[in-house]
Amino acid sequence: MDTGQPLIDWAVLSAARIELGANFVRILGYFREDGEKSVAAIEAAMRSGSAAALVLPAHTLKGESRQFGAEVLAASAEAIEVIARDCVESRDAPADALQHVVGLRALFDQTLILLEQETNPLVERRPAAFGRRSL
Repeated sequence: MDTGQPLIDWAVLSAARIELGANFVRILGYFREDGEKSVAAIEAAMRSGSAAALVLPAHTLKGESRQFGAEVLAASAEAIEVIARDCVESRDAPADALQHVVGLRALFDQTLILLEQETNPLVERRPAAFGRRSL
């Protein structure tokens, strides 16, 4: 799902970091764990053709993604959720969600890489001063 939009809304991530304070890294860890579970559940539900089983993990992934500014991931999860809810109501198989589910794991992984690079305390983010060597 290439929307041309950055994977992370850095302003939202910054606000979350401030709001969560010392709990930020721990909550981000939960996002990783819950996200892995949600993506796996979405993939399993898609394989079994169960629209009902898609709804909750897609909804969870959407909400948690938005908390960290992962808007592209949230939009993909939301698309899956909307399609799944429509299919539950109409008693159809969620075939239209396949296009979103196929790229979901890669999108989740790319998003996590960016989040973890940005939040890793060992990563130097300041450019070296002019005329100085970085160590």
